[in-house]
Amino acid sequence: MFEDLKGRTAVVTGGARGLGYSLATALAGQGVNVALVDLLPAVEQSAERLAARFGVEARGYVVDVTDSVALDAVFGEAESALGTASLLVTAAGITIWGDSVDVAPETWRKVLAVNLDGTFFAAQSFARRALAAGIPSSAVFISSMSAFIVNQPQFQASYNSSKAAVSHLAASLAVEWAPSRIRVNAIAPGYFLSDMTREFTEANPDLAARWIGTIPAGRMGEPEDLHGLVVYLASDASSYLTGQSLVIDGGYTAV
Repeated sequence: MFEDLKGRTAVVTGGARGLGYSLATALAGQGVNVALVDLLPAVEQSAERLAARFGVEARGYVVDVTDSVALDAVFGEAESALGTASLLVTAAGITIWGDSVDVAPETWRKVLAVNLDGTFFAAQSFARRALAAGIPSSAVFISSMSAFIVNQPQFQASYNSSKAAVSHLAASLAVEWAPSRIRVNAIAPGYFLSDMTREFTEANPDLAARWIGTIPAGRMGEPEDLHGLVVYLASDASSYLTGQSLVIDGGYTAV
């Protein structure tokens, strides 16, 4: 247990399901009160499950992370309900595959808007309140190993570019906000069995086998494999760690 986390408040974007919800459970398991933010209406039920399971305060808010005004209003509501957040996890993200010569402008912009703009707007709203409160804080962006390598055989230039930008955004904000005791790091997962990925691999076993064959660990990651890292980055135990993107991929990018 990281005792310094108990009673603190976190905002988790993309928290209705998948990796976002899983990471929220990791924080709630440490006694953190959580505001889940998602475009899916199910986020409210997800918050109820979180509260019932861990005995913490939790709220669910339906909002589009690309709408900076609406998102900032939600941060204000969460602050009124749970107190000023000193922790942020940005897990809202999408990927759209396609041959780059055929990708429509609106598709390109949608991926960049959700993955990059949504991360920045959340960080902005988070930091405004942390700065006003004068509290040490930690933001954890969910990037990807795709920030550093090009996946095959799927073509996903927009996703790769957006995640590279997310990792550099983490470093940029970390330097800017370090004097104010706001740390910013990124977690860069490899192939992980989130809810959506699990559905995809079950429908495409040949591609799943190809991915697994390139991972030295011999398996795809489970959401729980990220729990220790996100809790560590949230905790004061990592108080001198900022501006980094930590790859967790079973050795995939080491080959």
